[in-house]
Amino acid sequence: MFELKDEFPQAAGLRYLNHAAVAPWPRRASEAVSRFAEQNAVLGARDYPQWLKIETRLRERLARLLNAPTSADVALVKNTSEALSFVAFGLDWQPGDRIVISDEEFPSNRVVWEALAPQGVEVSQVSLKGRDPEGDLLAACGPRTRLLAISAVQYASGLRLDLERLGLGCEQRGVLLCVDAIQQLGALPFDVQQSRCAFAMADGHKWMLGPEGLGVFYCRSDLRPQLRLHEYGWHMLEHAGDYERSDWQPARSARRFECGSPNLLGAVALEASLSLLEEVGLVRVASELALRMDWLQDGLRQIAGVELLSATAPERRAGILTFRLDGIANDALFERLKAEQVVCALRGGGIRFSPHFYTTPAVIEETLALLRDIASR
Repeated sequence: MFELKDEFPQAAGLRYLNHAAVAPWPRRASEAVSRFAEQNAVLGARDYPQWLKIETRLRERLARLLNAPTSADVALVKNTSEALSFVAFGLDWQPGDRIVISDEEFPSNRVVWEALAPQGVEVSQVSLKGRDPEGDLLAACGPRTRLLAISAVQYASGLRLDLERLGLGCEQRGVLLCVDAIQQLGALPFDVQQSRCAFAMADGHKWMLGPEGLGVFYCRSDLRPQLRLHEYGWHMLEHAGDYERSDWQPARSARRFECGSPNLLGAVALEASLSLLEEVGLVRVASELALRMDWLQDGLRQIAGVELLSATAPERRAGILTFRLDGIANDALFERLKAEQVVCALRGGGIRFSPHFYTTPAVIEETLALLRDIASR
């Protein structure tokens, strides 16, 4: 049985609270990459078929993480932005079509839709500040709305939305639901079938504890043929590997979105990281993360001058907690924390903390003590 402390041998004094940006790898991912690099240096690609088995395991792990019907429903992509672009420039838009998003989206989930303006597609931004953000989003889905594109968890405020309610509402209105799951996948359970989403995507380098440059794209099977392809190559073919074949067609599976050679180095790392999450179990991951969020939230509330900017109700939280401190500018506070090896981010008009399920009590207590000291001066 592994010990979590052995999986995360972080430097002494480091207080890592930045999983909503880029997460540290677990030891098993680092070791898997080292073995892969050594094998490559000594043997080259002699054992390439064995490498492909790692990629197959990765697809299967991602399918389970998403609760996708099969691994054929997931594509391995460079990042969330690429997957969003597959949807945006794959659907057959008509002038006057509308897309609904929130006014808090990360640029990846805004710019890609605004780039459709030359095709006559309109983008409506809906405020999430009301008492019923899901109701407000669905109310904005009029007869010309074809797509609701929303983040499962907002990157700055940390607001978590009720995806099941949004999915049902979209289904009733004939609207496709596209979910940017990057701030939830790997932190909390996520279910593409329960949420009735048409598309979902996420990078591996945040809550999934993997490397940058490799993510996942879920596309509902009935919609795959409807997305116009813009990237072509040997890997996306139904008969990939049959190099002498002159006739061709795109793969029936989501591999049709993978035009060329796979990122096997990234696959080695991400597959190892996901093996850890599976061994721990997403229910336990979510429970442990909730405990750490409660701890941070309660501790921050007890510090004079702290204003919490994130939703605090458990059903509205994932792993993001944003706050500001009266009397000190956000950038100055960020630099003070950085000098004390607190790794966090400037987001949403404040300081964003994002622990994970393995974050130690010492990291939280030491960070709160630092803030108490700063606030008292």
